[in-house]
Amino acid sequence: MNPSHHHPHHPHHAHAGHHHGHARTPGSVRERRLLVAFALTACTLVGEAVGGWLSGSLALLADAGHMLVDALALLFAWLGARFAQRPPDARRSFGYARLEVLVGYTNALAQFVLVAWIIAEAAGRLLQPTMILSGTMLVVAIGGLLVNALVLRVLHDHDHDDVNTASARLHVLGDLLGSFGAVAAALLIRWLGWNWADPAISVLVSVLILGNAWQLLRRSGHILLEGTPNGFDAANVATTLQDAGLGILDVHHVHLWELSGGRAMATLHARIGPGTDADQAIGGAQRVLRERFGIAHATVQVETADCAAGPCGGAHA
Repeated sequence: MNPSHHHPHHPHHAHAGHHHGHARTPGSVRERRLLVAFALTACTLVGEAVGGWLSGSLALLADAGHMLVDALALLFAWLGARFAQRPPDARRSFGYARLEVLVGYTNALAQFVLVAWIIAEAAGRLLQPTMILSGTMLVVAIGGLLVNALVLRVLHDHDHDDVNTASARLHVLGDLLGSFGAVAAALLIRWLGWNWADPAISVLVSVLILGNAWQLLRRSGHILLEGTPNGFDAANVATTLQDAGLGILDVHHVHLWELSGGRAMATLHARIGPGTDADQAIGGAQRVLRERFGIAHATVQVETADCAAGPCGGAHA
């Protein structure tokens, strides 16, 4: 047996290739969907901005503002998906996969800024109502509603763990809600003369969007901070490996995180018993991590002595 596998001062590292816990849509398909969604959104935002200016509707202008941010979000999401396909290089050993998480985080922050502007504008209009051409507003709002529904359909079949496309869908969902609100406001103004419905519904839609934006912000921020993925528990991982009959007596210094949505990774120290082959223990541990937890990129450091008694006690992979 090779002593380098067991000496506590010469850790043995083993790496596995990337693996996704869920089957993911091919990158080219995601890119194409995002590009189509961007083109549709960009065209529609121009129509809603013109319609909002002509009709005097804040709901339309707010929806156009959402769509402006969303068009940029879709563009950056497309760029994120495209860059994420680039292979690793000397400076980025994991490639650009985490770029999609950074894009999702930025998109969520952009929604907060936009909502703040809408609420401030709505407050002014509630205090000083303006004339609104409800007919023009209704036609443009219905057109925006139809296009937003189409865009949402284009992005519908995304991977649950793809935070990049999820962030794009968040923006489009906000557009759809905004269009519903604009249609409702136009009808209320046309039938009942309630001009205040325009800014009021704009605020209501913005508040609804904030909930989704907050969830996306928390999720992408957690990944960027290398937090433990949802549903994972370091103690459970350690216990599972120790009970798997691999000759592993103790598992410690377990670190779990995500490179991007759905791409869980792990590093850990494993103390093996006398007579246990280190390579077999490493291979077995990687197999268990892959089959039981969906972790196919793991770094396993094998030891034969108590880690607490050696220098590895202060080492963190």
